[in-house]
Amino acid sequence: MVRLAFLFLLLSATFASADIVLAAKTMRAHSLLTENDLTVSEGELPGAYVAIEELIGQETRVVLYAGRPIRIDDVGPPALVDRNQIVVLIYSIGGLNIATEGRAMARGGLGDRIRIMNLSSRSTVNGTIQADGTVSVAPPQIPGS
Repeated sequence: MVRLAFLFLLLSATFASADIVLAAKTMRAHSLLTENDLTVSEGELPGAYVAIEELIGQETRVVLYAGRPIRIDDVGPPALVDRNQIVVLIYSIGGLNIATEGRAMARGGLGDRIRIMNLSSRSTVNGTIQADGTVSVAPPQIPGS
């Protein structure tokens, strides 16, 4: 009897399905997702979203096709900086703050590291995008410190 109950539990777990989020319509890359763009369907797919709430306000990184599941890598936070956009570079160390303008060499969102060309020196630096759209340039690390 115990074997039969265990077998039933094992089979029911195998065939149980969850909800997955699908695109309700075809959407271009770099579009912001709203509740009207999404639908839920019964099914199971590893790496796919299972809750609409997780996707609202996110930006598509690739084209989403109607009726297809939305995977984790298909969306991300909205971009704050576009490629070729002029941004403010900020270098801060201790009480010293230096700000200058730079040209973004890539597109990115909050926390992304991108390359920026300093317009004054024409040199390329790496920086992290901040919430206000500025790019923080970290001071160089001194070996052994």
